[in-house]
Amino acid sequence: MESALPAPTFRRVSGPTVPSCQASTDVITYISACAYLEIFTPDRFDYLPPYPINPTVMTAPPHQRHNQSPIDLLCGWPNPALLPAPDLLRSATTVLTTPSIAQPGLSYGPDEGYEPLRAHVAQWLENFYQPCHPISPGRICITGGASQNLACVMAVFTDPVYTRAVWMVDPTYHLAGRMMDDAGFAGRVYGVPEDDEGIDLAFLENGLRAAEEKAHAEGNTEPKFKAPRPWRKIYKYIIYAVPTFANPSTKVMSLGHRERLIRLARQYDALLVTDDVYDFLQWSPIAGGQLAAPEHACLPRLVDVDRYLDGGPVDEWGHTISNGSFSKLLGPGARTGWAEASQKVAYGISQVGSSRSGGAPSQLCATIIDQLLPSGFLDTHIQQVLQPAYAERYHTLLGAIQEYLVPLGVTVASSSETVAGGYFIWVTLPPPLLAVDLVQRAQQEENLRLAPGTLFEAGSPQPPSDRFAGSLRLCFAWEEPRHLTEGVRRLARVLKRALV
Repeated sequence: MESALPAPTFRRVSGPTVPSCQASTDVITYISACAYLEIFTPDRFDYLPPYPINPTVMTAPPHQRHNQSPIDLLCGWPNPALLPAPDLLRSATTVLTTPSIAQPGLSYGPDEGYEPLRAHVAQWLENFYQPCHPISPGRICITGGASQNLACVMAVFTDPVYTRAVWMVDPTYHLAGRMMDDAGFAGRVYGVPEDDEGIDLAFLENGLRAAEEKAHAEGNTEPKFKAPRPWRKIYKYIIYAVPTFANPSTKVMSLGHRERLIRLARQYDALLVTDDVYDFLQWSPIAGGQLAAPEHACLPRLVDVDRYLDGGPVDEWGHTISNGSFSKLLGPGARTGWAEASQKVAYGISQVGSSRSGGAPSQLCATIIDQLLPSGFLDTHIQQVLQPAYAERYHTLLGAIQEYLVPLGVTVASSSETVAGGYFIWVTLPPPLLAVDLVQRAQQEENLRLAPGTLFEAGSPQPPSDRFAGSLRLCFAWEEPRHLTEGVRRLARVLKRALV
């Protein structure tokens, strides 16, 4: 689901034309940094601080920027060397040379998605998550990926008035808010702070209670714009989270909090939409250590909890959707994912207008990916390639942070003591340093790209607050291990100069 621009080329980005190379180098650096961080957009434009953010940026020495190759700790993409292109080629060849597969693969396809892949995904998920109840293909809908499906969920299961608000665990995945905005919820997207167990449930409950009282006082008791349809239910609230290895904080929501969150969703008729895209990317938090069962999930998903908690769902719809994707496992360009939910909700997703018109998204890619599941290739690729490679990168980056940054006052966000995973490490700078200043200086002085914490604030439109002003998200997935260490060394040099 993560998206990022390529290395800045100073192009037009939802605003005025970025200055050409004849303009001031400092201005180019500032504007391109804003563009690259995707904050130079209409809902953020009014809140960009006037240039320069810090006068020291104007006088900071250029150092070795043009003599150093770029290092990117911002980009939340998988490293290309880890993507199984040869295996996808073999699978595609099989598909396109087998008429019984090629014909449906090149057609529109059923709304719910390629049926063999639905069955194989159901079995694959059942093996990994080991839920209390079997996962039937009817609970699976093939999607165009986690981002595309989140937009579909908002289109099908919300009403722009009756659905009172969207709640997002804060800090949040920074591009999810755009889909909430597209669905008509600008100004009604609220952040729920994280606590040590992943989400501040007391804060959320207070917010839900207040929103419900306001809705009843205003007579907002039924959908205003969405007519009843047999394939959809309009929920009062949307709650969005990344419960396992959260982006950006990497926190893992505890089982107790997952259960309490389900009860809150049932009480207030909220639909929980979880991006479960990092669950397979897990390893020991101890360098060189091994997980007892890397082939199984560390915790049940919220969609699993909803099936067993207190006797199961309160109605045939349930209150959870698990949003899955092959982007982190096979490659984002496949544009293929899946949703798991109750059969009613899974079918409802398939009935979004774009699928009814065009058929299942990613139909051809679905047939290609399907070849990789029953053969066991995907599990082997995850356990023998991705998990070891990302574990090495994670421990390399973490070790460099501890060696070069912690002595300068940087702190690392605490996560699970039993498992590590995902793509990111979340750090906090020593006060009074501001991350946005450091991001500018790192790009200008060290050719190092970083993501400031303010990028991950939930809620739009709103000016960035000081909640994450001193935080940075560092990604270890894109760069090679040796570049991760060098990137942290560069960051340490910038930090030392900023602290003088």
